[in-house]
Amino acid sequence: MTTDATRTQGPAVRAGLLALTPDTLAALTNRGLVKRATKELAAGTVPTVTTGPDGTVHARHADGSATSLPPGTGLDNGTCSCAASGVCRHLVALVLACQSADPGGADAVSAPETGAAGPDSPEAPAGSPAPAPPPAPAWSPGSVGDDELRAAFGAPALAAARRVLDGGYGARVHRPTAGRPEPWVELPACTVRFPVPGEIAYALTDASTVRRGEVVALAVWAFRAADGEGAHEVTVQVGGRTAPEATTWHQLDSVAGLADELLLSGVAHSGPVLAAALTRAGEALSAESLHWPAGAVGELADQLSAYSTRGAHYRPELVAALLTEIHARRRAAALPGVLGTQEAGTTPLRRVRLTSLGCRVRTTPTGSAAEVYVAHPGAATVLVLRKEWATSEGRGREATETTGHQLAGRRLLGTTLAKLATGNLVSESARRTAGRVLTIAGNRLGATNITPVGVAWTELPEPLLVRDLAALTAGWEGRPPRLIRPRIEAETVRVIALSEVEHVGYDPAEQQLEAVVRDEAGNHARVRSGYRPECPGALDALADALESGATHLSGSVYLSGGSVRIDPIAVLAPAGVTVPDLAPGDGSAALEAVVRQSPDPLTAALDEAIAALASVAHCGLRHLTDPARARLDDAASALSRTGLARAATLV
Repeated sequence: MTTDATRTQGPAVRAGLLALTPDTLAALTNRGLVKRATKELAAGTVPTVTTGPDGTVHARHADGSATSLPPGTGLDNGTCSCAASGVCRHLVALVLACQSADPGGADAVSAPETGAAGPDSPEAPAGSPAPAPPPAPAWSPGSVGDDELRAAFGAPALAAARRVLDGGYGARVHRPTAGRPEPWVELPACTVRFPVPGEIAYALTDASTVRRGEVVALAVWAFRAADGEGAHEVTVQVGGRTAPEATTWHQLDSVAGLADELLLSGVAHSGPVLAAALTRAGEALSAESLHWPAGAVGELADQLSAYSTRGAHYRPELVAALLTEIHARRRAAALPGVLGTQEAGTTPLRRVRLTSLGCRVRTTPTGSAAEVYVAHPGAATVLVLRKEWATSEGRGREATETTGHQLAGRRLLGTTLAKLATGNLVSESARRTAGRVLTIAGNRLGATNITPVGVAWTELPEPLLVRDLAALTAGWEGRPPRLIRPRIEAETVRVIALSEVEHVGYDPAEQQLEAVVRDEAGNHARVRSGYRPECPGALDALADALESGATHLSGSVYLSGGSVRIDPIAVLAPAGVTVPDLAPGDGSAALEAVVRQSPDPLTAALDEAIAALASVAHCGLRHLTDPARARLDDAASALSRTGLARAATLV
């Protein structure tokens, strides 16, 4: 369909324009503009394109509009004589016409019609071949100079980025792979991708338009810091101080002292004074942008509150882990990313398309809460949307006894919790924190649309959709210990593509459902979900969904005892998505008993040592009973017998 009218005159078309795929164009503008421009060109309404001596591309359209796109800039810096504000369909048509006119890309105009852009792409005309993408050159965004950044995004954006650089920030740099052939960077509160090699102006980010230039500059500087490393994924700390200030050390020492006092007195003997002191300490840490230790202290204070109110979510093992985390972050404070300093509180996002992966329901000291997990395909991350219903909302004591199924009908973002947990969400008023907590402005419901999830799980990109669990867990090698990593919500939540569900059973002793599944690569994993009174029908619904031809499973993936475990959130089967926590039922269904396997001696010794130490944190070192001392002695002996002499000595 390339005609003489579409052939460019003057110098060759810029390579960057030829590399813009339909998906990239849709991300830079919107899918509707790409559809409309594609249909007009397919119908023969093709602009005349010329390239000036300075590399500026000009186009004259059939309706009389004239567009220009200078070199070194993105579509948002192009100009058009039409009345539309911002990027219009004429600028998109200019790009598509350039691709059609290029001798090596004559089919580029039909590329958006092949369906490669996803479920929203227009239908492909008969006989339109899908062009093979050219091999990506070896290119690092770190090679882009500050002058190029200033030319593409302006001096104010670069100045804003330098202010962040002065304070310092952490980033996770990803180089291209076969599954994701574009470099990208995870910044604390957004993601930046570089889909067009050598063209920084076409970088994509989920941050709002007003911050686009700033975060692209931060991502480029992160690549510069990582270019000396050879790994595909590198965590870097860019700019800022290399060591905490004296005030920071003082605050960390104070918090560590409170943790020691809690360990001495024990949760069972702590009073409201210590709980209030922890709350104030957490607020002080947050005020100084020490987000990660502040999160640990806040969670510890929440555990004390849960115990004092006899809350079901109190866990001695979690208290022990939080006490350890506070000291671990204090000791490792000089390492990058341990304290979360200078992380942005919240970052506004541009129009985002999210896919729900289910939700979790739990009780709180004041009522009930739901956590909806949503995948952000463009940023390759999972975010968490929280909602709490307190007893003060007119339900009195009943609010603390509300089941997950009863919460399923509660209103949230203009729909019900059940529809939100199984839907696709498009929003123009979303914000996210450095810990990947999502908030959506409640006063702009018209800017948020929710549709059924359909088959969106199957179309998620890597690493959100996992087909090989062994490859996923192999990539975790070399990570810092969890106790000093950034406190990221849903850090390991993924969708696992299943090839088989081998066995489903119930362990009455542990009150948990267990299943053995295989991923598409044939790797085994064990699915485990414990009974919770706030979700009485969850295990029955999970068993039914797994046994009804489950194809995909969302959940938190972790390693235990040398094998892969999955804490399930939702299940996709031919009948649709099942969210166990929202399912009806009272848990009375008969489930097949699981065959218990004895843990290996090493795992058993470690588990018992952790449980014994957790009981110490509960009762306190000042109030240690003879049975507790005997349990510690037994745990130490078991560790010694398995060869863990150092651990045995510490216990």
